[in-house]
Amino acid sequence: MTAAALDVPIDIDVIRETIHTDGIIGCPGAFSRAWVEQLREDVEAAFAEAQSREGGAVGRGPNRYYVEIHPEALRGFVDLVDHPWVRATCETVLGPDYQIVEVGFDIPFAGAKNQPWHRDFPAPRETLEEGRLTSLAFNVTCVDTEEDMGPFEIAPGTHWDEGEEFDHGMFPPKNEYSRFEERAVRKYPRMGDISARSALTVHRGTRNESATSRPVLVLGVDAPGAGNDEKHDLAVTRAYWEGLPQRVRDHLDCPIVEELTPITQKHTIEGLVMGEA
Repeated sequence: MTAAALDVPIDIDVIRETIHTDGIIGCPGAFSRAWVEQLREDVEAAFAEAQSREGGAVGRGPNRYYVEIHPEALRGFVDLVDHPWVRATCETVLGPDYQIVEVGFDIPFAGAKNQPWHRDFPAPRETLEEGRLTSLAFNVTCVDTEEDMGPFEIAPGTHWDEGEEFDHGMFPPKNEYSRFEERAVRKYPRMGDISARSALTVHRGTRNESATSRPVLVLGVDAPGAGNDEKHDLAVTRAYWEGLPQRVRDHLDCPIVEELTPITQKHTIEGLVMGEA
């Protein structure tokens, strides 16, 4: 474990039960604040680069953007994916052969509006028929989240909703919003905290009424065969690959290239572009 990754309690039974029941779990104080400050520098540099070209950043609502990046854009990538709590959570929920499929970040700027309630993609057969989760999204805040900064809001337990009436399997009808609002929990993570959630748990970003952006790193991880890698374009250079620990290589099944190509975002979620009506 590097100096950036702090020692935190790990209880696999708590991880398994909490994600199964709530669809989300947090780990306070997983990283040093200095590590997060470096992370924010890298995120802001990646956002500036993405904004400079067509297709580099995708809208997820007014004044809200998502950018997918390659692992090499983050100086702390290995610290993140090799953190003992991250590894334990992946192995507990997804099995020992989990695969890292996505690295990116979401930034709601000042003026970002409430998103509609949604899940990130339709529930797969394994979840609907077998009661098995096949993906996780880890989030790392780059700031101390305050009430007026548009905190993340989630409806615990909704990862088991079949979603047959959801538009595109992702957006519940507005006449069901009260059910999610009754369950809704807002999250106020601090720098150094990390969370893991099922992308099926119904959630939304809320209105950012502050003058401050709230960048959040996203790490997407799949169980074998989940197929979410098809929505993403991770790649690493050969030199970077050769410098990775074998324990990280084992979970990074992506092209190894001589030169990286900037990512054009493929995972556009059309229902989020306009924000909540």
